[in-house]
Amino acid sequence: MPLSHGLRRKTRALLRKGPRNRGKSRLSRILYEYKPGDKVVIDIDPSIHKGMPHRRYQGKVGTIIAKRGRAYEVSVTQGDALKEIIVRPEHLKPFA
Repeated sequence: MPLSHGLRRKTRALLRKGPRNRGKSRLSRILYEYKPGDKVVIDIDPSIHKGMPHRRYQGKVGTIIAKRGRAYEVSVTQGDALKEIIVRPEHLKPFA
């Protein structure tokens, strides 16, 4: 059978919650308001598929550019290139 080339292929370990983190996510993560210029870490929540960025951005640090609806535009480097991705707040964490 031919190999699937879907967006979530080869993510069995990458997009898995630990046993103590399973279930619903905390509301504070969804309700947190980011301002343009804030640094964020892209931390994909595998239980929420909507607004999920590509797995290559997991763990990357980016900068908020603007708010777009419920989601945010985030500027992330990928090698030498600067990418702008649209991510919902469930998949973002403030960078300390």
